[in-house]
Amino acid sequence: MPKVGMEPVRRQQLIDATLSSVAELGLHATTINSISKRAGMSSGIISHYFGGKQGLIEATVRFLLSELKSNLLLKMAQSDSLSPVQRLKLIVESNFAPIQQQQDSTRTWLNFWAQSMHDPELFRLQKVNSTRLRSNLQASFSKLMPRKDAKQAAELTAAMIDGLWLRCVLNRGSQADFSHAEQLSKQYIDTLIAQFGEQ
Repeated sequence: MPKVGMEPVRRQQLIDATLSSVAELGLHATTINSISKRAGMSSGIISHYFGGKQGLIEATVRFLLSELKSNLLLKMAQSDSLSPVQRLKLIVESNFAPIQQQQDSTRTWLNFWAQSMHDPELFRLQKVNSTRLRSNLQASFSKLMPRKDAKQAAELTAAMIDGLWLRCVLNRGSQADFSHAEQLSKQYIDTLIAQFGEQ
């Protein structure tokens, strides 16, 4: 009989094993067996907790999305009186946080993005992620400039963040490369504020 309280631990172990398997083998070559071996569990437990490989892949993507959101909320909770500019820059920092630079995470994100074009549920999760990023950016930009400009600034900043992150990943960038990309994104925000709004 399973120990009480073990389900969350085992679910996370399986998610970690999925990240490792996708990073090494890619999404298509990742199997229930490759995941269960890494987790040191029977393959049946994946079906028990997640209903199969697809459910586990979706849970892994939701985990990455949750880590992204949690990192941002944690940063914002550290101060009660953040200015809109500070909030914008914290959004950038959360997208370049250490977990978003780790090889297991970056390779899983790339596989997820590619597969989302063919998988309705992954596409939905990708839309949630993109919408959340633009919405968070627009909420802060709207305090600095007219609504129409805030919407455009949010779209441009989201594209800059995603583009620079993707370039770092595809070039197998170092931590210094990711830090440089983060700084470029912050500088771009300053440029947009100067162009559309107020300093």
